Amino acid sequence: MLNKSGTSLQREAPALVVFVAPQGENGARVHMLTEQDGLVRALAYGGAGRAGRALWQPGNVVKVRLTQRGEGAPVQVSGELLYGCAARILSMPLALAMMQSACVLADATLPEGEPCPAFFGATLKLLSFIGYSPDVAEQTGLPNYIEWELALLDVLGFGLDLSCCAVTGQTSDLAFVSPRTGRAVSREGAGVWKDRLLPLPAFLHDPTQAGSWPDWLDGLRLSGHFLARDAFGQRHLPLPAARQRLLGRVEKLVAGADAT
Repeated sequence: MLNKSGTSLQREAPALVVFVAPQGENGARVHMLTEQDGLVRALAYGGAGRAGRALWQPGNVVKVRLTQRGEGAPVQVSGELLYGCAARILSMPLALAMMQSACVLADATLPEGEPCPAFFGATLKLLSFIGYSPDVAEQTGLPNYIEWELALLDVLGFGLDLSCCAVTGQTSDLAFVSPRTGRAVSREGAGVWKDRLLPLPAFLHDPTQAGSWPDWLDGLRLSGHFLARDAFGQRHLPLPAARQRLLGRVEKLVAGADAT
């Protein structure tokens, strides 16, 4: 946040709130994703008051004013609501689970202060979609969320290669992903090793395929494998509880559909 001379800096920008916690009597620690500064951690005075609680909610899009008065000083933030995602989806359990998981994963994995404009745009698009059409998100929004997780893996340097078969080089009939390399494998290339590979649902490499709930569950397990191994396992941490709750909710939905 400081300029090169170490003097104070002020900046206004849209931001996505991804984490909030009380700080002192009436303040709040706020973590935000911004286009120019990436992940920013700041202190919001009055953030725990009535107006502050409505503003500083994970999932909300806020026009923020960031201020840092000197080297080593905390970043302070104030803001005004641009788009309230959180309040729109409180009665939509799957949409809420997707929003909470996205916010927690972004906060837990992205490096502080590193710009990520494309990923900021992808996250803004996801949260705006979930908040604007939560009923649609409940029914058909899971592929959007899974593609967001793959974008997160990519920005972290752990992106998957689903463009062609790692064994044969062919671009058709891709059905699996190597759990070790993250590269796609065709049915022909899988051979006798197919039971050791992760299913690759068609909607992740063929935009004409909408997929079904079992496909979306496979997609969630696929991205979850690499998030658990690369983004969290290298730090000896489990996947966040919010992400595990999302997976559990989808597993129950698929199991319920199978039972009917």
